Amino acid sequence: MAAVIQPARLISQRAHLVPGKLHVTELFFEVPKNYANSAAGTLKLFGRSVRKHERPIVTPSPSDLDKRDKKPYLVYLEGGPGFGNREPQESTLTRYALDRGYQMLFLDYRGTGLSTPVNVDALLAEGGPQEQANYLKLFRADNIVRDAEAVRKCLTADFPPEKKPWSVFGQSFGGFVSLTYLSKHPEGLREVFMTGGLAPIRRTADDVYRATYKKVAERNRAYYRKFPKDVAAVRRIVDHITASAKPIPLPAGGELTVGRLLSLGLSFGSHGGLDLVHAAILKLDADLDQFGALTRAALTTVEQLIPFDTNPIYAILHEAIYCHSPGLASQWAAFRVGKELPSFAWLAKDPPLSPSTGKSEPLEPLYFSGEMVFPFHFSGSYPELFRIQAAADILASHDGWEDLYDEAQLARNAVPVYAASFVDDMYVDFELARETAALVKGIRVFETNTLYHNAIRARADEVMAQLFRLRDDTID
Repeated sequence: MAAVIQPARLISQRAHLVPGKLHVTELFFEVPKNYANSAAGTLKLFGRSVRKHERPIVTPSPSDLDKRDKKPYLVYLEGGPGFGNREPQESTLTRYALDRGYQMLFLDYRGTGLSTPVNVDALLAEGGPQEQANYLKLFRADNIVRDAEAVRKCLTADFPPEKKPWSVFGQSFGGFVSLTYLSKHPEGLREVFMTGGLAPIRRTADDVYRATYKKVAERNRAYYRKFPKDVAAVRRIVDHITASAKPIPLPAGGELTVGRLLSLGLSFGSHGGLDLVHAAILKLDADLDQFGALTRAALTTVEQLIPFDTNPIYAILHEAIYCHSPGLASQWAAFRVGKELPSFAWLAKDPPLSPSTGKSEPLEPLYFSGEMVFPFHFSGSYPELFRIQAAADILASHDGWEDLYDEAQLARNAVPVYAASFVDDMYVDFELARETAALVKGIRVFETNTLYHNAIRARADEVMAQLFRLRDDTID
């Protein structure tokens, strides 16, 4: 039985209008830092609630205003981990939700956005590496769900009983959070939508990466089919890095390494991702052609594609999302699994690659990695991560994690769940997602091989039509 969560304390709220008929209220809440230890202090959570701005012909009655303010909530759970929400007017989900009669809540997870964000200076203030690691352990899905429940109880305190549960929409990691929510506090949920978020709840981190490396390899082959000249361009850039007499500094700090360059494949699993990486490679290659060196503009493009320094939770807690039970430690799973694969053999070499020996050497495509975090990301290529390298190693070895999922509860689930699952998902393996869907009673799943992981942003009309069809239609 999950512990009872007390309502969050609303600290402040202020409202404004956004062109496009949006009434946005900025909210700050206070919640326990550690729900198991009230003496540990508090954190602040930030969220934006959104409803339609209306100017009725007739002045609304108090009853009408009450109905307006107490529309059922749909809470957006962002992907990641480690990212806050964008402005509500930038989210494709806002229009769909408001048109369907919801009011939206964009709640930044603890440690992200404006919710007592985790940054390296704040981490160092916690003390040494062990203290930093202990602090970071509090920022996983278990406490994200507790925060959501605390906020729900605060915002719906005066709602009628039938409106107190709310709906959630989990994208990617937000789907992982949704499954934890269904496991631990289903009483708080009216319905759950998720896209690309059926977490591999029975699998270890090693299992996950064995599956996702296969899809990353497929996306690399697709990349080089589309941009065959990039086989030589990528090798040329790698040769320049490895032959450089001194490290190549990046504008925001750190240095361009072969590992950092080949990590750009993180984008391959999204609509437009191949083109995004090609644009960066084209800039770097053109620099070498025209100047024999890499310019600030091209290097800035590279460093902005993977913002580990500004979103450290994404890097330092990424493998921890797969440590769903006590006794599981990631032990840098992506690195261990990847370096054994021929297509990613550069991971096993130090330095990762040596310069080419000559023009007569046949050029084999160098494969980019995908959604993987490696120890070398903490070794100097990212200056902020370098400062918390020891804490990252401690977390990689930690095996005392709390259970994130309750299979027995999922098997008797009574909350309607509607999911979109993508056959060619590079981040959440489709077969493992199917395995999880079979464990959730009553789930309805839309499966497709025509959309990628970020479809809720890139192809929202298609995704939302399918999800609401699952919700509203019947199957005889």
